[in-house]
Amino acid sequence: MTLTQTKMLTPKEGLRLQSGPGRDLIFKLTGEDTGGAFDYFIVEVAPYGGPPLHVHHKQEETIHVLKGKFKVRIGDEIFYLNEGDFAYLPSKVPHAFLNLTNEGAEIIVVYTPGGGHKFFAELGPLMHNGSPDKKVVAQLFEKYEMTLLGPPLSQD
Repeated sequence: MTLTQTKMLTPKEGLRLQSGPGRDLIFKLTGEDTGGAFDYFIVEVAPYGGPPLHVHHKQEETIHVLKGKFKVRIGDEIFYLNEGDFAYLPSKVPHAFLNLTNEGAEIIVVYTPGGGHKFFAELGPLMHNGSPDKKVVAQLFEKYEMTLLGPPLSQD
């Protein structure tokens, strides 16, 4: 599966979605652009923000830090990533990350296979009220072959 057409974007262009308050995603490429091969997107992470502990049952994931410092849990191990650092999060391995700074941070994320934008298109509206129904969110994770396992990481 390869890109069906070329695509050029400016830094702020792309499909903008949210995964929670202060966590904007700018999809430069979605699975629809790449014949299902991969997604490529920038995640703008709020100060001390990050997703809950979860696992992808089919998608592989990478994180490349553009700006900030992150605490990353992969399986039972904790890592600290600085600007320029990279992490691979295999499918079937629980993971989460947390922006450790008091400023917005940015990471590049790649999912393979692609299609993750569909999950975030549904998740964003659920997160707008600040306290989403945890059961509904967990069901959405399952719909997209992921499982919600626990809360976000703590700073300590």
